[in-house]
Amino acid sequence: MKRGLSNLDNGGLSFTPLVVIELAKDTKEEAVSWLLKRVKDKQRDGGADLFVEQLPKDVWDSANENPNVFIVSASRERLLFGAEDVGLVKECEDGSMRGFTRANGHHFKDYKGDGDEFLSMAECQYIIKYGLDTLRAREETSIPGYPQVKLYPGKSILRRMQSKGILSQVFPLHDKEELKRLSHSWYGKLRLSYQPLDKIRLYFGEAIAIYFGFLEYFTFALLPMALIGIPYYLFAWEDYDKYVLFASFNLVWSTVILEVWKRSCAWLAYNWGTLIRKKDFEEPRPGFHGVLGLNPVTGREEPTYSSMKRQLRIYLVSVPFVLLCLYFSLYVMMIYFSLENWALNLHEEEQSFWTSLLLFVPSIIYAIVIEIMNRLYRYAAEFLTGWENHRLESAYQNHLILKVLVFNFLNCFASLFYIAFVLHDMKLLRQSLATLLITSQILNQIMESILPFWLQKRRNKMVQKKIGNITVDKELPWTEQVKLEVDMSTYLGTFDDYLELFLQFGYVSLFSCVYPLAAVLAVLNNVTEIYSDALKMCQVFKRPFSEPAANIGVWQLAFETMSVIAVITNCALIGMSPQVKSFFPDSETHLIMLIVAAEHVLLGFKFILAFVIPDIPKEVQLKLSKLEYESMEALKKKVSTFNTISKLYQMFIAIKINKITGNVLLEFS
Repeated sequence: MKRGLSNLDNGGLSFTPLVVIELAKDTKEEAVSWLLKRVKDKQRDGGADLFVEQLPKDVWDSANENPNVFIVSASRERLLFGAEDVGLVKECEDGSMRGFTRANGHHFKDYKGDGDEFLSMAECQYIIKYGLDTLRAREETSIPGYPQVKLYPGKSILRRMQSKGILSQVFPLHDKEELKRLSHSWYGKLRLSYQPLDKIRLYFGEAIAIYFGFLEYFTFALLPMALIGIPYYLFAWEDYDKYVLFASFNLVWSTVILEVWKRSCAWLAYNWGTLIRKKDFEEPRPGFHGVLGLNPVTGREEPTYSSMKRQLRIYLVSVPFVLLCLYFSLYVMMIYFSLENWALNLHEEEQSFWTSLLLFVPSIIYAIVIEIMNRLYRYAAEFLTGWENHRLESAYQNHLILKVLVFNFLNCFASLFYIAFVLHDMKLLRQSLATLLITSQILNQIMESILPFWLQKRRNKMVQKKIGNITVDKELPWTEQVKLEVDMSTYLGTFDDYLELFLQFGYVSLFSCVYPLAAVLAVLNNVTEIYSDALKMCQVFKRPFSEPAANIGVWQLAFETMSVIAVITNCALIGMSPQVKSFFPDSETHLIMLIVAAEHVLLGFKFILAFVIPDIPKEVQLKLSKLEYESMEALKKKVSTFNTISKLYQMFIAIKINKITGNVLLEFS
């Protein structure tokens, strides 16, 4: 296997450490022994058939540290059979992507000899995680030592222990040598080049690689807007009304980039084997609870929760709470406008350098308040969504994303809509957009660049303090590496990263025609974002488990919804421009009808464009069709072979019966 930790001193271990399990410090010995036995047992006996050893207790510096840390790995054969179980898709010798099977391993690229160098370390760790997740209760009615923690046949043991606080965390170990090479090619030097997406995917998995691919694509997609925005800013800065052409370009740009991204993403997903990969059967999330019932699909006992109760919680509690938060956001917005009027009146009474600066203070304060409100609301949304008790993680994520997007959209953009379409003040709109965008980007850079850098420096000092004269650039003993990574921060996923890009897309696509430098600022921010996110992934966080992904999921719908709103907004801004109004000096009704008709035509064009441009490139479609045809032919061949064997068997049985019958008749005669 391509398991990069093999270059470490394993300190007497008979296997390469891949995954760490940490139990709570006060976990009872019966539970520890029982769990380790289940992890080691053969699969036919209900175990995971994995290697597991406890981290030596003598490596801990004090009695206050948690000794319940265990190292998990697997044999080569176990990993290869696990690759088949999870439906891993790999590249064949002919260049096609196919689901891996142990029997046909010799047809796959890099499968040499017994497949020792076939799987990447991230794939090995994902297979181990799958094995641990599918470790299920059998005859046990409760976790040993915890009679109150009930079990039932088919229940995931680790999920149950995690939900009850017995299991603290499960995470994969970093491969320091491979990480060093990835860091050097990714952010080691400041240079203008594409990201090493294939290397990122091999180390962190498809979900994270697709995020960085989208971030890179979106940054390049902003360049046309930035290149047009710079001369527009330089030569038409004081003319607030000449934005018709820029808004028209905005309409086409916001539609085309999303359609082209879907095609680019399909190429990535096919080359990485996730486009044709079968989906895993989704298990109940760890926090899901309810009365025991029978799952109609699996036939196993598991918690059930009334859909009616969940809907009541959503519509009687969650929805009113979200509406209350939206009202509070609008109330804060009106306070902001009051401060704007106060600053403007003060400047008109006494025009000076200081009062000119004071004009920007309300917008800066409002931008900071918006960021604080967004973060506080996020915690409330997570609590509410958890309280709604969704069974599946996908349902939980969808409801959480919907709550967060609705609030963030209103909180960030309501003031801009009010200024544009109620106050009709293009100068104030430009000032507010610039202040909100710049302030939010500065705050995000503090949280995502400066803070991670400080955390890295602090971590380096901690390492030097723990291991004395050994520098952090040298390879650590594996025991010290495990101790270090146990205390590292946990990566919580790409949710916040996609949310930041979503809001940035809103600032650029909705109102950038009145502030043409918005795209320029977004490009500069994203370039910094690539390096800061790469630094966090490699140096600040624990290594996350590889997660299969074929696209950006529900965020694609969120961006497409924003692009529809952008069409409507830019059409309205075009209709408000003096150039267009001059054609309808006597009839505002005709102007409104024309703008509405143009908006409908553009929306129709947008949907036609989405239909005409295939989501999957033709070459990929041909490869998928060829694979489907070959799979059907192979299935027919198997059925034909089975039928032939069945007929031969029936003929053999008939001959045997005839012989026996003939012998019996001969004896009677």
